[in-house]
Amino acid sequence: MEQPSGEVWQPPPPTEYKLNFDAVIFSGMEKSGIGVIIINEKGEVIAGMSAIGPKVDTSEEAKLLACRRAIKFAVDAGFTRLIIEGDNTNVMHAISLDVANFSFLGNVVGDIRHLISGLQWATTSKIRRGGNKVAHVLA
Repeated sequence: MEQPSGEVWQPPPPTEYKLNFDAVIFSGMEKSGIGVIIINEKGEVIAGMSAIGPKVDTSEEAKLLACRRAIKFAVDAGFTRLIIEGDNTNVMHAISLDVANFSFLGNVVGDIRHLISGLQWATTSKIRRGGNKVAHVLA
C-alpha cells in the first residue's frame, strides 16, 4: 500500500521502523552508490548502510537496486515491520502495485515484492527528495 508523498520526514509510529533509501550514479567511475537508514519512533538511527553499487544507466535502475539492497539489509538485520520510503515516484509505485511488471527491471521489482511479502507488516511511501537527505548523503 503506497502512502501519499511527504514533504518533511516524519518518524514512524511505535512498533514500526522507517527505512529510507537512495542511490546516486557515479558515471565517471562506472559505479553507483547506495544509502540506507533505519530509524525508530524517536528519530534515532538504529541501523545504516552505505555501499557501492553496480554501473547503471538510469536513476530509476539505481534506485530500484538500492531499494532491493535496503530491504535485504533490513531483513538480514531482523526488522519485520517497516515503512519503506524512497524519493522516486516510479520506483515506489512499481513496488507497491500488485500486478506483474514486464519492464526490463521487472525481475528486480519482483525480488523487492518478494522481500516485502516476507515481512510481518510493511507499507511504502514516496517522500520528496528534501525529506530523504540522510539516505542521499549516505549514497
